[in-house]
Order: sequence, then C-alpha cells, then structure tokens
Amino acid sequence: MELSNRLYAVAGLVTEGASVADVGTDHGYIPIYLKEQKIAERVIALDVNRGPLERARIHIERAGLADQIETRLSDGLRRIIPGEVDTIIAAGMGGGLIRKILEEGKAAVDAASFCILQPQSEIARVRRYLAERDMKIVEEDMVFEEGKYYTVMKAAHGPDAPYEKWEYLYGRCLLRERHEVLKEYLSREIQIRGKILGQLKRSSSRKSKERIREVEREIMYAQRAYDYVR
Repeated sequence: MELSNRLYAVAGLVTEGASVADVGTDHGYIPIYLKEQKIAERVIALDVNRGPLERARIHIERAGLADQIETRLSDGLRRIIPGEVDTIIAAGMGGGLIRKILEEGKAAVDAASFCILQPQSEIARVRRYLAERDMKIVEEDMVFEEGKYYTVMKAAHGPDAPYEKWEYLYGRCLLRERHEVLKEYLSREIQIRGKILGQLKRSSSRKSKERIREVEREIMYAQRAYDYVR
C-alpha cells in the first residue's frame, strides 16, 4: 500500500504494537498500511457512511486482510467499547468535527493512550481543545502535498505547560523541532498576509481598518514563529 504524504504522516505516529480505531476511514488505506507494515496488532476501520465503508471493505479484501481488519458502521466512536483500542485516529476532516468526535466519544478517548489527529481546519482550536481537557501533544509532523499544508498531532493524557497564542497557531512541537515544512509555511503566510495588508491599506472604510488590525496581529504571530524556527 502506497500512502499519500499526509496519510503517511498519520501512520508514522502510530506506536508499534498498537490497537487502532481509524475514524472516518474512507478507503481504508491507513488500516491496510498499518497491517501490511506490521505496525498495529489490531485495527478497526470506522465510517459513518455505508458507501465509504464498503469501499474500505473491498480494498481490505483485495489486500488479503479481511481477517485482520474489522470494519464497523459507526458515527464517530459510538461503536468503540472503552478500552477496546489504545490509539484513536481522526484524520482528513474539519477541526470542528474532530472536536465533536472526541467529545461525544469521551469514554473511548479516556480509555485510550493516544489520539492521532489531522484536522483540515481550525488547527489552533483543536490544540486548545486538547489542552483544556488535559491532553498533551507529544509529537507533531507537517507535510506539503498538492499545494496544501497538512499538520498531524499525537496527543496523550496529562497536562502540559500553558501555551502561548503562537504555539496554538503553529504547534509547540513543530516550533521546538524547527520543522522545515513549518518554516516554509510561515514564510508563505507572512508574504500572503503582507499582500493582503497592502491591499487593505488602500481603503479607508471602518471595516478595512478593523481587518487591518487583525492581519497585523496575524503577521506578528507568524513573524515571531518564523524568527524562532529560522
């Protein structure tokens, strides 16, 4: 199984020997990879929709892994028994949906050791959600694929030191590692925000002035992060 860069980043954070629930499995690529590479001992592929789950089942059968990967029709973690898995994956969906899945599946989350998350939006809010629930991000990765940047994080139970605003935005682990892809992302963000700021300053409307202040703050945080990782 050949994975895309973003899915490979997700699979790369799974601890060897883990028992895994892949929420929103879609095509079932991550479960197949985890079993083919002998990374996970057990994998349950979950999806709320029958169509994607059937596609995953077909791919799993074609890979000869039907007896090693279980598929379940499930809204989030509803069909996971607390303690049944030690690792929960939620990748390729919006940050709001990820928070909803974790909140509604709290019993399963509390019983698991790790959550591996790849939010497509609201990344800072996902990090803040984890911190508010005494979950510490212990590892992060960032990849660039087909014109987009993707962040994946691995969280464990236990409190962490308070975050600064720019750490919520860009990831404490990525910043400490001085991650090369984060550096590229920050450089691009500063350039994009700079162009937006220039355009806004051509207008004198009240709405533009408010947006100018917002963009200036965004540039400040991005520049602070860039100076740190450079």
